[in-house]
Amino acid sequence: MKNSLGKLFTIFFIILQSLCAEDFEYTFDIDNKTPYVKEGIVLTLELNQTNPDVVLLFNFDLKKSDEYTFRRVDIEESDIHHDLRVKYSYLIYPLKSGNINIKFHLLKKVTSDDSVAYSFSGDRDNVKGLVTTDTPISLPSLHLSVKSLPKETLFVGDFKISHNLKKRSAKAYEPLPLSVTIEGDGYPPLLERLLSKDMRFTQFIERPMIETKDTINGTVNKIVYSMALSSSKSFTLDAIEFPAFNPKIEKSYILKIPAQHFEIEEIAKETLVDEVNSPAPIEYDWGWLWSLLSYITVFIAGYISSTAWSMRTKKDKKKANPLDQKIANCRDPKTLLQLLLATDPQRFAIDIEKLESSIYGDKKISFEKIKRELDY
Repeated sequence: MKNSLGKLFTIFFIILQSLCAEDFEYTFDIDNKTPYVKEGIVLTLELNQTNPDVVLLFNFDLKKSDEYTFRRVDIEESDIHHDLRVKYSYLIYPLKSGNINIKFHLLKKVTSDDSVAYSFSGDRDNVKGLVTTDTPISLPSLHLSVKSLPKETLFVGDFKISHNLKKRSAKAYEPLPLSVTIEGDGYPPLLERLLSKDMRFTQFIERPMIETKDTINGTVNKIVYSMALSSSKSFTLDAIEFPAFNPKIEKSYILKIPAQHFEIEEIAKETLVDEVNSPAPIEYDWGWLWSLLSYITVFIAGYISSTAWSMRTKKDKKKANPLDQKIANCRDPKTLLQLLLATDPQRFAIDIEKLESSIYGDKKISFEKIKRELDY
C-alpha cells in the first residue's frame, strides 16, 4: 500500500512539473563559469510564457549563501497580453575558491483576466488583492569553478590610488590631515584599517566615505579614507603598498603611496614647567588651628581634627578646579589622552607622551598613577 502511494505521488509530481513547464520556458546565461575569487560575473535568466490561456507572474531571486554575494542590476519586462517575457540580470561575486553552487528561488504565479480586472476595480482607496495560484519551481543549480587569487592579494579589480596631504610640518601634537582615495572597477576595496598601528605617531581615523554602484558591467567604486596624524617629534610615514589583482588581464600590480616625512616643532622640556601655579593655590589662615591646639591636651584628638580639615580642603579644591573633576571622571587611558590633548597639549606634554607610549607602544604604566600625578 505504501509503495503504491509513493508511486502515485511520484507520478503526480512529474505531471505537476510538466504542467509548470507548459506555461513557460526559461534560459540561463552566464558570461564566465571559471572566475577568480571576487571577480564579478553576470548571470541572466530569461522567462518566456508559452501558455496563452493564463495570466503569468514570476517571483525570482538568488538564494543567499556565504559562498557568494550578488545584486540584481537590471530587469526587462515585456507584458504583452498573455505573452509575458522577463529578463533578470545579476552581478555575482564568488567569495571562495573551488566548486560552488549558485541556487535559485522561483515562484510561478497564475491568475486570470477576471482576477486582474477585479483587483484593479474601485477607487484608489479601495484596491482589492490579486488572487493567484502560487507554485514553487525547482531550477537546477549553477556550478562555478572558482580560481584562487595570488597570495597576499587585497584588492580585486582595476583600481588606482591617490592621496591628499595638506601639510608636512606642524607643531607638537598638531593634527596633520591625510586622505587616501581608491577608485576603479571591481570588488569594493574596503579595509578595516588603512594604516597599521605605529607607536611613532597617533592616528585619528574617520569612517571611510563609500561610493559604489553595481552595473551590468561590474561595480564602480570610490572609497575615501580620511585620517589625521599627530606626534611630539618629527617622523616618517613609511610607503603604503596594497597588492592588487586584475582578473580581466590576469595580472598582479601594486597600489602605492610613497613615504612621507613630517617635520614637527618639538616643545622644549624646560618650557613645560610653569613658573606660576595655574590655577593659583588657595591660601588659608591656619592661626585658628594653633589656637585650638593650645586648648587640646590629647594629641590624638588634634590629629583627627587636622586630618578632617585636610580632607575638606582637598574636596573644596576639586570643586574650585573643574579640570580635576574631568580627570577624575576619565575611566580609561584613551579618554584621558583625548582630554589632555583638547585642554592644553603643551602643558601636559609629558603626561601625553606617557599615555601614548602605554596605548600605542609596549611601555606599560599605571593609569591611576598618572591620574594622581595630574591631580594638583
